[in-house]
Amino acid sequence: MIALPNPTRTLYTDFSSDNDMTTTSFADFVATQDARNKIQLKIREYCLMLCDALVLDFTTNHPNSDPYKFYIESGRKYHKIIMETDCGSRSVHAFVDKKTGEVYKPASFKAPAKHVRYNLLMIDSREQCFEQADWAGGYLYMK
Repeated sequence: MIALPNPTRTLYTDFSSDNDMTTTSFADFVATQDARNKIQLKIREYCLMLCDALVLDFTTNHPNSDPYKFYIESGRKYHKIIMETDCGSRSVHAFVDKKTGEVYKPASFKAPAKHVRYNLLMIDSREQCFEQADWAGGYLYMK
């Protein structure tokens, strides 16, 4: 009779290494989470400022008509800046990444275009975005 060797059980810990994993304390996680929340609040504030700039541009260019409404709808990854007309038709004016503040031209109602147009967290880019903002979205085209 031939004796077969006993199968050995391999445990997950045999393959894992504590050196490969980064360890952070709960206090570090909480501190960075607070900073991330502050950045996201700033991005939302800048989105509201962009909406105000778009309304201002529309009212200066079309003083005799009712202004379009610009407002924010938040999704999982992006803030959508929505433009709504008097008759209720809606379109996406721009997408803003919630974590990075990057502004994108819309490719469709649900998705942004590939290339970043502006970054709301960078002062120069944000000021340029607000100065060039027009209600029709011409400032979002790449030059």
